[in-house]
Amino acid sequence: MYVCICNQVSDKDIKASIQEGMTTLRDLYKEHNIGSQCGKCCQCAKKLLNTELLKIAETQVQVA
Repeated sequence: MYVCICNQVSDKDIKASIQEGMTTLRDLYKEHNIGSQCGKCCQCAKKLLNTELLKIAETQVQVA
């Protein structure tokens, strides 16, 4: 699914960036330019970011 239609950024693109170490909306903006046009994607991107970071944190807690 597209998160940012203006810049053709999908949820898969964002998830891949988070797996590579991006942890903030600012990081995603620098990498994908999300939020630079109409801004409608920011809320969805933030929700996706938080969800993915929680998943990463949960797997790290389970491993330790």
